[in-house]
Amino acid sequence: MHFTKMHGIGNDYVYVDGSKFRPADPAAAARQVSDRHCGIGSDGLILINPSGKADFEMEMYNADGSRGRMCGNGIRCVGKYVYDHGLTDRRHLKIETLAGIRTLELFTGADGLVGSVRVDMGQPELRPSEIPALFPGDMVRAHPFSIGGRDWEITCVSMGNPHCVVFLREDVRQFPLEKYGPLFENADVFPDRINTEFINVTDRNHLRMRVWERGSGETMACGTGACAAAVAAILNGYTERAVTVSLLGGDLEIEWSEGDGCVFMTGPAAEVFEGDINVQSK
Repeated sequence: MHFTKMHGIGNDYVYVDGSKFRPADPAAAARQVSDRHCGIGSDGLILINPSGKADFEMEMYNADGSRGRMCGNGIRCVGKYVYDHGLTDRRHLKIETLAGIRTLELFTGADGLVGSVRVDMGQPELRPSEIPALFPGDMVRAHPFSIGGRDWEITCVSMGNPHCVVFLREDVRQFPLEKYGPLFENADVFPDRINTEFINVTDRNHLRMRVWERGSGETMACGTGACAAAVAAILNGYTERAVTVSLLGGDLEIEWSEGDGCVFMTGPAAEVFEGDINVQSK
């Protein structure tokens, strides 16, 4: 299997042209390539396939082999891959995902390669039944929640996949994420598990964030999580509608439009290396 290792501010995946090679068991292939000691090392596997309803399809698997519906950092790299590798010459693309079709705008540098991508991430889903999160009411905003011997206030948002956002008073850089992340991920109130963002509000235009992703653990960045964090901060009155979200791997620019209610994410995409690895083909 020929692959390309790419990352969006440190959120790294293995990318494969699905029109040329398809693993017999994509979930097993994802577990194999994601292993950072015996594999390539990544947060998961993304197959870039032909699509009957968009320009391309993004088929995403987490590091544990579970299927992912959407990945903001991953979809930016899909845009870079298809342009830089000559699969398209268009700079405005539609990408099919399990969370729906997403629209990309590609920005190239002096070398002619894509350096950054702006993604229309669609409208956030706030209804608990659709996230899903087993809480009453029409929205989970600053809702009291107890787990791990602590009391929290949580705001839940879906950006195509489920997110629980927690605003901290303590410094998120020192926060014991490895202790609390798995507790949130596997809590009974989140039937499909949950991605959890732990946030410091720096000022009205800036958030600092760490994320625990379901199926992958702590990652350097999470694009849908940054979008969910921005939406949650706006809903709670902490920030303006355009914010910079600083993650371990770098910054993302997030804007929640007042007009159509869509969330826009802009950030870099980078290619690391290419190679070949033996996996069973279909």
